[in-house]
Amino acid sequence: MKVVTRTAALLTDHYELTMLQAALAAGTANRRAVFELFPRQLPEGRRYGVVAGVGRALDAIEAFRFDDEALETLRSGEVVDEPTLAWLADYRFGGDIWGYAEGEMYFPYSPLLVVESTFAEAVLLETVLLSIYNHDSAIASAASRMTLVAGHRPCIEMGSRRTHEEAAVAAARAAYVAGFASSSNLAARQRYGVPTAGTSAHSFTLLHDTEADAFRAQVASLGEGTTLLVDTYDIAEAVRLGVEVAGPALGAVRIDSGDLGVLATQVRDQLDGLGATETRIVVTSDLDEHAIAALASAPVDAYGVGTQLVTGSGHPTCGFVYKLVAREGDDAAMVSVAKKSPDKPSVGGRKFALRRRDSRGIAEVEVIGIGTPPADDGDDRDLLVPLVRDGKVVGREPLDVARDRHAASRAELPIAAQMMSRGEPVIATVHLHAEG
Repeated sequence: MKVVTRTAALLTDHYELTMLQAALAAGTANRRAVFELFPRQLPEGRRYGVVAGVGRALDAIEAFRFDDEALETLRSGEVVDEPTLAWLADYRFGGDIWGYAEGEMYFPYSPLLVVESTFAEAVLLETVLLSIYNHDSAIASAASRMTLVAGHRPCIEMGSRRTHEEAAVAAARAAYVAGFASSSNLAARQRYGVPTAGTSAHSFTLLHDTEADAFRAQVASLGEGTTLLVDTYDIAEAVRLGVEVAGPALGAVRIDSGDLGVLATQVRDQLDGLGATETRIVVTSDLDEHAIAALASAPVDAYGVGTQLVTGSGHPTCGFVYKLVAREGDDAAMVSVAKKSPDKPSVGGRKFALRRRDSRGIAEVEVIGIGTPPADDGDDRDLLVPLVRDGKVVGREPLDVARDRHAASRAELPIAAQMMSRGEPVIATVHLHAEG
């Protein structure tokens, strides 16, 4: 689903434009160039990462236009000179982009995006691409761990009030890619088709003279299949009242505080004793993947996750970088270039990327190389797909396709990926024909 937005051109850093101005003046701006967006490592302790934000990045590339308002901002602030402003007025990305498809797993040095165009065209996209990929992939990576340990029990994204309003929409989208069943965020429904759900908060109960009055009002409006929040006062009494008001067909009860494992067991016993054997139990309250895993043996039917999800469960960014890895030389041939910093190295050259699997289809290594990929023995999976060709987006796809890809890609990983303890990447990255 394409999202129409205002210009994305100023979602960038000042120095992107000053580099452009200097390159235009030096006559190097139109040199062919290859940029790569990649992680040097996974967030500390994580065993895999999840690529998200691809569709949003494609929207941003299409919306990257310097309109009159944007140009006036640059002119009045004396950010760049008039020749550069004239060049920006006609800016359209006209190059090619390949990348890992949305929902795919990633590992250290995975070339998540390969951008080929002139230096001038590609350098301007650095900040907006990093902003989208670092945020959305952090959320999807956390969400994937949560849905992995939740198993067949659905997870509901409900973190909108814990982050920036626009970040909340992106987080709901990324969580859905990584297996969350629904979100509380209605903008995510409007823009991306993410299913939404919700019933009531404690304020609704407190509004009424009695808890029974609140339950009757909710059931009358939303039906007996609704979810009643039962921890405003006394949980056991609220469960009794809920079944009395809605009958044994009550859809669900939600517990939002206390020892969730113990309370869920007590509530399950009480519901069964009242004949509400099909009434589900939803738990919320600062859950993360570790808390969800700890509730695996509890009679919980669904999890509502907020703060920990929208903050990446301790890793709010992925540490992706965007580096020039090849450029046109004086003889018009492409030459590899690389940053040599000892603690921030990059590997030069235009990359290929393969996921090598064993005979059972289980991932063994991430193969990253330069030049001609090795002959496919039948178990290698090419990871780079075309996203933009000659400036035209060709890689847009329905969000459910990315969601299905995530499930399939995660299922390829070795069983160690299911461990929530801190560890090394679950598969190694192997470099072939590395240059620079």
